[in-house]
Amino acid sequence: MHQTYIIYSENRDRYYIGSTSVGVAKRVERHNAGWSRSTKSGIPWVIKYVETFATKLEALAKERHIKKQKSLKVNRIRRQNLQASEGPWSVRR
Repeated sequence: MHQTYIIYSENRDRYYIGSTSVGVAKRVERHNAGWSRSTKSGIPWVIKYVETFATKLEALAKERHIKKQKSLKVNRIRRQNLQASEGPWSVRR
């Protein structure tokens, strides 16, 4: 059994996307115990989404898909903010 999950840190107002084969509950325990450098500063983490797959390959593909969608959304927002800040008097560098 392989799972893709999203956890949330209220302290950092951040989401973390990952996959695991040890079970999400155990993995989140490890995140909250400080085992992962990338999530240590966000303790405590809470589970927001879980999807189970038959193979590791499927779970990793879903993780990559979610991360790609997140990146596309962030880039779209950045472009919109950049365009909004450019007025007729702005100087491009």
